[in-house]
Amino acid sequence: MSHLSSPPPKHKGEHKGHGLPRGSERGSSSRDKDRSATVSNSVPMPAGGKASRTSCPPPTPQKAPNRLIHEKSPYLLQHAYNPVDWYPWGQEAFDKAKKENKPIFLSVGYSTCHWCHMMEEESFQNEEIGRLLNEDFVSVKVDREERPDVDKVYMTFVQATSSGGGWPMNVWLTPSLQPFVGGTYFPPEDGLTRVGFRTVLMRIREQWKQNKNTLLENSERVTTALLARSEITMGDRQLPPSASTMNSRCFQQLDEGYDEEYGGFAEAPKFPTPVILSFLFSYWLSHRVTQDGSRAQQMALHTLKMMANGGIRDHVGQGFHRYSTDRQWHIPHFEKMLYDQAQLSVVYSQAFQISGDEFYSDVAKGILQYVSRSLSHRSGGFYSAEDADSPPERGMKPKEGAFYVWTVKEVQQLLPEPVGGASEPLTSGQLLMKHYGLSEAGNISSSTQDPKGELHGQNVLMVRYSLELTAARFGLEVEAVSTLLNAGLEKLFQARKHRPKAHLDSKMLAAWNGLMVSGFAVTGAVLGMDKLVTQATNGAKFLKRHMFDVASGRLKRTCYAGTGGTVEHSNPPCWGFLEDYAFVVRGLLDLYEASQESSWLEWALRLQDTQDRLFWDSRGGGYFCSEAELGADLPLRLKDDQDGAEPSANSVSAHNLLRLHGFTGHKDWMDKCVCLLTAFSERMRRVPVALPEMVRALSAQQQTLKQIVVCGDPQAKDTKALIQCVHSIYLPNKVLILADGDPSSFLSRQLPFLSTLRRVEDRATVYVFENQACSMPITEPCELRKLLHQ
Repeated sequence: MSHLSSPPPKHKGEHKGHGLPRGSERGSSSRDKDRSATVSNSVPMPAGGKASRTSCPPPTPQKAPNRLIHEKSPYLLQHAYNPVDWYPWGQEAFDKAKKENKPIFLSVGYSTCHWCHMMEEESFQNEEIGRLLNEDFVSVKVDREERPDVDKVYMTFVQATSSGGGWPMNVWLTPSLQPFVGGTYFPPEDGLTRVGFRTVLMRIREQWKQNKNTLLENSERVTTALLARSEITMGDRQLPPSASTMNSRCFQQLDEGYDEEYGGFAEAPKFPTPVILSFLFSYWLSHRVTQDGSRAQQMALHTLKMMANGGIRDHVGQGFHRYSTDRQWHIPHFEKMLYDQAQLSVVYSQAFQISGDEFYSDVAKGILQYVSRSLSHRSGGFYSAEDADSPPERGMKPKEGAFYVWTVKEVQQLLPEPVGGASEPLTSGQLLMKHYGLSEAGNISSSTQDPKGELHGQNVLMVRYSLELTAARFGLEVEAVSTLLNAGLEKLFQARKHRPKAHLDSKMLAAWNGLMVSGFAVTGAVLGMDKLVTQATNGAKFLKRHMFDVASGRLKRTCYAGTGGTVEHSNPPCWGFLEDYAFVVRGLLDLYEASQESSWLEWALRLQDTQDRLFWDSRGGGYFCSEAELGADLPLRLKDDQDGAEPSANSVSAHNLLRLHGFTGHKDWMDKCVCLLTAFSERMRRVPVALPEMVRALSAQQQTLKQIVVCGDPQAKDTKALIQCVHSIYLPNKVLILADGDPSSFLSRQLPFLSTLRRVEDRATVYVFENQACSMPITEPCELRKLLHQ
């Protein structure tokens, strides 16, 4: 089955508790897969999942809006003209359910979700289904990206009572918000293999009338079981497990699932999994002299190269699509997510540090070029996503991939120029088509990739040959071929500007903006590109200006692009969740190391203090995903336990605590890190591959971080040369500190020993501290490089 007509098939690791991390997930729930769901009261439920979403058609004039018209979320606004009497998540809906003794119908999705849109078009725009919902239920619509806490809680229920989870997620709740039935996508009517949404509503209506007490009892029993099953705590454990053991086990589990030919860790669909690739690089660094270390490096670099050559990368406009529907990374699901761009820019920069191959740095720069052009607000913030679907021509019904695919005829018309010096008659278009595998019949030939025939004759660009092979094929110089291909891609890019654009989710999330600050900061530092560091700085300024409440010290979760380049907020504001704090703190620490502006480090410390106050579990260790007060009505309060499409906020927090300890020497942050890792011990022992980012943190904690202190004038050339030397080397377990000689500076107050360090002969000087020992002073970049490579 294809992503174009139904959710893609399940693949290894989609369920909690075993297998590879779910590359399709956001947070703790899997996504982008075929789903079947069952009801806890034995009523069968059909499958569902997600791909992307199209922009909704404009409402007809006679349709009156429902109360979602007052919301800011693009996803909620897409449902504002449904005949369903939607409520946003909140007390008004809960009170109505209690007063009228009706079950709550909770529907959760997001703005660029294809299957969310399908269900809206088929069911929520249906007048009769709207009437059923309005008469017998209280309907609540939630944007999962605004309220990840609501999503995580009820996805936990759906996954526990069915064969998986995905979006749209549809759950029926008691008036006290306990779930009793759950599923994902429902077709409107019964089919051969699926129960229709109308039938489901009528069955639940009858069950509520006739067997309500049984439903309530079952719901309470399931909720109690989920609470026990989802608990993550230190228990009587004193210390986390051995990093060496967890590293080896995680690597072996990845090695077993590795695709030797095409890279990646599944047959199909295949997802970019930056957390896995970062783990492999860290594993290589600590096992460089072993066969497994070389193997880890090869697995990561090969996967990154195959992804970058594949159709999952947009060769015309840059950036990466959400996932590949096939093993070869060729035909993507075309949605583009901010969090993918952020993490992939970092991991491609790391690949460049390790290999020295500019192929990887060029890919990283291309990703950030795409984000700057297409996902950036003028005030410095970053938008959430671009849809997969768009109209092939204005006024036509949107189709998946229409903005990105090409016919041979289009390419020939755009690139008719003859290529001089070729061994046979050749146009620029023919050269490009050969190199990127375009064919007259189209290269989307599989019926499983295009069951409706919507992409007949269309092509997705994918690098089929090396530049050397393409050059040899036509008797040309490699440099000439490179120049011709780049000029051809630029012409395609200019032509594509005239196509109808895909829907843009202009919501801005603190968490994903934090990841993107890291993307620009790390890549800018590694490549020595000040303009990228400046963009990271602008992103951080945006977060502080628009998503930070100075009085309370709290982050806001969301803000929205308003008219005329303005920024708008919901009222009351949506406050930040754990991932917002963890990802923003990471971004600020990366930005400090890239810019040496200590104000970002100061803000990171303040945000970490707020995170500890709002989310830390003082009894069980680790961080809850949401504030106690914010989720007071929810039946569960969860902790993230999976590194998937995004890293777990607890995994990122473990790294942050280690780094903050390195920057400040504050022992309580090291103690918290140890408690957190201990709380997740059982999860790591059972399935280390589910938490590769936390296993990395465990290794860093047990090996200790390097403190690299550069003493010098921030503006001096010799200082900059030493700092750039540090950035050019892959050193995941380090903190980089600039000591400018001012004893009253923020860092000198945190680490008094900095004021005792001296420059040698008034030159910029580096000291490296590790395992409570200090290196000799170093003034030459080549000597520093030699030491750091040991």
